[in-house]
Amino acid sequence: MLAALSIRDIVLIDRLDIDFTGGMTVLTGETGAGKSILLDALSLALGGRGDAGLVRHGADQGQVTAAFDVAMSHPARALLSQNDIDDDGDIILRRLQSADGRTRAFVNDRPVSASLMRDIGSRLVEIHGQHDERALVDPASHRRLLDAFGGLEAQAGEVAESNQAVRRTQRALREHEDRVEKARREADFLRSAAEELAVLDPRPGEEEELAERRQAMMRVEKIAGDLGEAVETLNGTASPIPEIASLMRRLERKSEASGGLVDQPVHLMGQALDLLEEARGELEAAFRKTEFDPRELEASEERLFALRAAGRKFSVPVDELADLRKRMEADLADLDAGEEKLGALKAALKDAQAAYDAKAAALSEARRKTAAALEAAVAGELPELKLEHARFIVEISSDPEARAPEGIDQVEFWVQTNPGTRPGPMMKVASGGELSRFLLALKVSLADKGSAPTLVFDEIDTGVGGAVAEAIGIRLARLATQVQVLTVTHAPQVAARAVGHLLIAKDKVDAERVATRVAPLEDHARREEIARMLAGAVITDEARAAAAKLMAGT
Repeated sequence: MLAALSIRDIVLIDRLDIDFTGGMTVLTGETGAGKSILLDALSLALGGRGDAGLVRHGADQGQVTAAFDVAMSHPARALLSQNDIDDDGDIILRRLQSADGRTRAFVNDRPVSASLMRDIGSRLVEIHGQHDERALVDPASHRRLLDAFGGLEAQAGEVAESNQAVRRTQRALREHEDRVEKARREADFLRSAAEELAVLDPRPGEEEELAERRQAMMRVEKIAGDLGEAVETLNGTASPIPEIASLMRRLERKSEASGGLVDQPVHLMGQALDLLEEARGELEAAFRKTEFDPRELEASEERLFALRAAGRKFSVPVDELADLRKRMEADLADLDAGEEKLGALKAALKDAQAAYDAKAAALSEARRKTAAALEAAVAGELPELKLEHARFIVEISSDPEARAPEGIDQVEFWVQTNPGTRPGPMMKVASGGELSRFLLALKVSLADKGSAPTLVFDEIDTGVGGAVAEAIGIRLARLATQVQVLTVTHAPQVAARAVGHLLIAKDKVDAERVATRVAPLEDHARREEIARMLAGAVITDEARAAAAKLMAGT
């Protein structure tokens, strides 16, 4: 329910804080006191259209904050959760309206778009009035309300899921038909290309492997000559190793005669021979590693050039040739097996449509039975609202070929105001006063089914009096046992039925300015206000007595 409303600098309101209770609360006051301003402010907090004219003269901006205490399972909390907004406590909607026309919206102090605030607000409050074009007078909501009245939401959900299955199958069929048609147009090219790629048999990463192998062989080819020449130098006829060995042996034989003079040179020459032998071995090993088949280099180059030529031909990177081959082969498979798969998909679509049609037909039948029950419930409320000759009609038109997520039915609430007149849509046929009473009868019949937790009625008793006003008051009070009801009224019979009473009045702030004030009324003050509503400007004892009787009668 709406727990509190705080308004700052909106039209005639400079500062206003109102606490609300459950049940039925009436707002009364003289014409022009500011009741409409209060509702305009609430509408702004619910995401309604902003207007620079709402800002109080002399202020830079106005602000409205509405706090709601709702159950943790309420649908509005799901919206908060979906948008990463904290929803542990009250839901607080705050709207800033600047004098330059700009607005800013906040939900639980989180900046949000006006559209999101409007979506949340619509789940928290419904505002009904003679000229209101939302809520019950919006045909788009009538099917949902009918389903809520009959408890058909789960059945409607199954129809929606079945509709999704039909749509998924239709989409799969269209996509397959497109692929088959495309493959058919390109069949010759596809077969030739697929065969060419099958012969080539490209592998992902193959281009890089070949390029690296080719570079390695080219590097080896360049150094192989030098390595061969070095090996030949140490192993051939010009090798210094035999000559050094021979010289070293001659010096060794003269070692004793030299008195040790050649020992060190001989020792170093031995080390040199050892190192030369080691170098020869390493050179031979390195040279063996450079040995490769020139045909391998040629083959690698040919393979690399063939892959790159195919990439250019088919306008794809070389690494994507393998995937291209798979796609082409899949397209050819679709073409070859296309009729069989098309037949299977068409059969699946037929089955899905049959399943949907059965569920939608059952839902449509249930809706028609529910429509009769709703018509009877509303009809029971009309006589005491002085609409005893009127009829409320749930107009259902069905198109089995429509197959919409909501079913095959279009639902709209119609009325016939008098016998012999042509029935028609409620908003177009009923007058302002009649529309208000039809809405009240409908809302009472729906009770808390498909309803926001707070209902606001704006002067729905205008133009009626006596017994009709009494009947309206009784029905509003009955409705308030299910949801919170706020009603702006000029009818004392309605005001007497409330459990809460707020008086709207204008106070003079200074010589040049007035401001709207709201005061809760209890006991004596409440009786005085109801007496004023009965008597007018001069409150008589008879009016006070009548007011007391009305209050006692509740």
